[in-house]
Amino acid sequence: MWSSLPLGERLRAELGPPRKARRLVSSPRSRVWRAELSGRPVVVKQLVDSPGADDRFARETAALALAGLAGLAGLAGPAGPAAGPVRRRVVPAVLGSDPAARLLVLERLEDRTPGPGWQIDYATALAGLHASAPADLDDLAGTAAGTALPAWTGPTGRDLGCFLALARTLDVPAPPGLRAEAEALLDRLSATPARHALLHGDPCPGNDLHTADGVRFVDFEQASLGPGAAEFAYLRIGFPTCWCSTAPPAEILDEAEAAYRTAWRAATGTEAATAAELADACAGWLLRGDALVPKAERGTADHLARLSHRDWTWGTATARRRLLHRVRAVAALADADTALPVFGRFCATLAARIRTAWPAAGPLPAERP
Repeated sequence: MWSSLPLGERLRAELGPPRKARRLVSSPRSRVWRAELSGRPVVVKQLVDSPGADDRFARETAALALAGLAGLAGLAGPAGPAAGPVRRRVVPAVLGSDPAARLLVLERLEDRTPGPGWQIDYATALAGLHASAPADLDDLAGTAAGTALPAWTGPTGRDLGCFLALARTLDVPAPPGLRAEAEALLDRLSATPARHALLHGDPCPGNDLHTADGVRFVDFEQASLGPGAAEFAYLRIGFPTCWCSTAPPAEILDEAEAAYRTAWRAATGTEAATAAELADACAGWLLRGDALVPKAERGTADHLARLSHRDWTWGTATARRRLLHRVRAVAALADADTALPVFGRFCATLAARIRTAWPAAGPLPAERP
């Protein structure tokens, strides 16, 4: 019934009376409906009362506003918007909001089943999203986005210790120089990036809508400002925060990463993450045991230590399959041309040991279900 929509009088007056409301499946942290307001198809999302709900709502609202503004503007240039191509929108339009109720009214987008090579459109849109953050963060000072969007945080020394402890359990001790390389990695990942990106926080299959006009992202409750490489790495490292962990074929991966670089360059006039920065980002995800479990379970245990005793399934893959894929990805990237040559060789040894110790840990699926 439309009466179940928690739409206040102000939004009803502004957007019209709701009709054809239907509750959709969503996370336990939110309630989502499809509806029509004055005949216009919309999605209504409300964050339920729970710890951190106000912060998540503020993040989502700020990220949608920032990305929405970028989608409406042309590329920056001395001649204004006409100096370059207009950026395609990468988020749904916000039609109304009620902060007191933690409620958003968004345009409804028709999501199509992604076809072969969907990763290319995904990567193009992801670059556009990342480029939504202004080059000078002073432009955000005092704004809602500047207040609501926190800085991205990388892995910690504890994450590194847990990872090395798992390797020792698997009889792969750290070689000389490894810890120094890894600690320098933590320092690089915690440093302020040369250019901040607007990070989605969970740019996963399901949070990307494949519309007739391109990919648009939804669900920005974990948005932040940080290095674009942290999410540029998702395709190569296997979507580390996602239920749907996949590993595209090499040719698709290469094409998708090239599409990201092209879109980032067009939007910012700068180059995207170097191969060395991409290796750093992938290594950072490898160290995070929390990236082996759903959000509700993060911060509750040493999940890397758990792997030595048992495996578990989350979405499309088991934790051991996820870890093996990440180890192999870092081994392939971290070579003598990066700051992680010892770490890369260590990961190659660790991958071989994992295949022996955990023979059921096969490759990730190539496609989303």
